[in-house]
Amino acid sequence: MSFFEAVLFGLVQGLTEFLPISSTAHIVILQLTFGYTFPGLSFEILLHLSSIAAVLVYFHRDVRSLVVSAFRYLFLRDAAAKPGALLCVYLIVATGVTAVFGLLLKPLVENSMKTPLFVAGALLVTAAALVVIDKKAAGTRTEAAMTARDAWWIGLGQTLAVLPGISRSGATLLTALALGIERDTAVRFSFLLALPVILGSTVLALEDLQSTAFAAHGWAPLATALVTAFCFSLLSIAWLIRWVRRQKLVYFAVYCAALAVVVLVFFEHDHVIEVYSPEAFTEVDAPDSSD
Repeated sequence: MSFFEAVLFGLVQGLTEFLPISSTAHIVILQLTFGYTFPGLSFEILLHLSSIAAVLVYFHRDVRSLVVSAFRYLFLRDAAAKPGALLCVYLIVATGVTAVFGLLLKPLVENSMKTPLFVAGALLVTAAALVVIDKKAAGTRTEAAMTARDAWWIGLGQTLAVLPGISRSGATLLTALALGIERDTAVRFSFLLALPVILGSTVLALEDLQSTAFAAHGWAPLATALVTAFCFSLLSIAWLIRWVRRQKLVYFAVYCAALAVVVLVFFEHDHVIEVYSPEAFTEVDAPDSSD
């Protein structure tokens, strides 16, 4: 892997992981564009871990507060800690729903779904959903008004990310907004939910980590890609939080629709895509550029 490729893959991963435009679709498109085949899943797994590290850094106060609140409420019966403890419960509920339904849906996501045609269709569905939700009146329900039912539906919406081209962050954000949850809370919950989901799926995929794959990429380019993914993940998190507060989601819809057209025009419809996607606890093989 060249340094240019390393920076490009890291940049795309970092910028798209948390935006509602499907990072998996972008990584797939890059692989098809350059005809690049990753040996094993190690590179993709580490890219996603870089993005998760960025979430931990950006939301470290929130994560620490939630852990402390859960401990104080469970063991000290501190009533003031109840809201934080409940949010932990909601994150667990949403993660559990995603895990169960993601594993059930996994056998249905066959190679016929891992094609540029299907990815383009999924991007168009994302675009349509963004337009519809953006036209809804802004939600007013805060974190204090959330319930386990909300967590259930958000986890179920997140399960749609098992489909190539459906964004995990987009699915959770749109589901929360559709439930009437206000934008700041929806974005924060979506980011915090990324931690257990992506970490859990990565643990399931640890057996695919191969030290020989690191040498195949080159240690210096690999480190470059991971640092780039981490830095741009931080930037995209900060930018998205500010954007959702003041701007319309329809701009992301326009981008997804345009990207779908690019995929349909420039890539073969029968090319099978296989890529590591952590959104719904799924594991698939690396893409085969020999198709």
